[in-house]
Amino acid sequence: MRVDLFDFPLPEERIALRPAVPRDAARLLVVRPGAAAPFEDASVADLADYLSPGDALVVNDTQVIPARLDGIRVRGEAVARIEATLLRRVGDDRWWALVRPAKRLAIGERVRFGETAESRACLLGALDAEVIDKGDGGEVLFAFAFSGPALDEAIKSLGRMPLPPYIASKRAEDAADLADYQTLFAQRPGAVAAPTAGLHFTEPLMRKIAEGGIALHRVTLHVGAGTFLPVRVEDTQAHRMHAEHATLDAEVACALNETRAKGGRIVAVGTTSLRVLESAASVDGLLHAFAGETSIFITPGYRFRSVDALMTNFHLPRSTLFMLVAAFSGLATMQAAYRHAIDNGYRFYSYGDANLLFPEHHEASR
Repeated sequence: MRVDLFDFPLPEERIALRPAVPRDAARLLVVRPGAAAPFEDASVADLADYLSPGDALVVNDTQVIPARLDGIRVRGEAVARIEATLLRRVGDDRWWALVRPAKRLAIGERVRFGETAESRACLLGALDAEVIDKGDGGEVLFAFAFSGPALDEAIKSLGRMPLPPYIASKRAEDAADLADYQTLFAQRPGAVAAPTAGLHFTEPLMRKIAEGGIALHRVTLHVGAGTFLPVRVEDTQAHRMHAEHATLDAEVACALNETRAKGGRIVAVGTTSLRVLESAASVDGLLHAFAGETSIFITPGYRFRSVDALMTNFHLPRSTLFMLVAAFSGLATMQAAYRHAIDNGYRFYSYGDANLLFPEHHEASR
């Protein structure tokens, strides 16, 4: 499909720079394709009212690491500032990172993170890395001086929260983001971007969900910075997704299969949770244990096998995430839903409001 079919105009003032307070005060647009009134304006705090006893929510329990590192490259008398956003770990001491400016680095050169051109005399708290490979899109493979838990601690000490570019370009990261950009479910470190649908959940909302007889299950997908990269091709068939590590435990797969067998619905909280489930589902819709890389790319025409509803945020134009929601609820429906959201003051992107989407040609009852 042509990528420009997934474009839409978005006013700058619709981009949220801070989350709602409390988190579940964010707005929720309920989308039912084919219904007489396909859009309903609600609040995330009302989520349980749109679900039924026996349904199951599936959340992503990945934890965002402070993946943005600042440092310098020294080449003789020439010193260059380097900013790296960790993308994917490929060994005890090795990470692929998105580097700006990558052209200043050559294979074999060393970068010292935690140090600036002004503080070169101080070696305390620095983290050295060697460039051992480069990709075509600004990606650099670093071999760090530390490995394993020692490297994890160094990154935690020196790194900054990797706010999305559409927030970071408008304001500086601050202490509030350490909590705001982490979900209630975060347990397994490894993500360099938050699974943003999960940011809306609070303890009071979780109590209401539990009281409604709705189960909660966890999967893991370590979100990579590739989620923010634009689609640079003209046709979706030419786009290649970045791989991300995903895990679905056997007990969770069994519980979700039982949910469906009893007539309950599986509701994915976020496109990341959905991508784990679809990666782990067989053609008959049954879920199986999964642990490995997934680069599943979902566009209109995809047949969903494991998910009955999707809660997600409002996504970037021309993004793989907007393509996914268009596949789930229909391109025309989602184009109209986004127009409704823009016209009615919904807030977009990571700190913005949410949608609760039901599949195209399927009308769910409240």
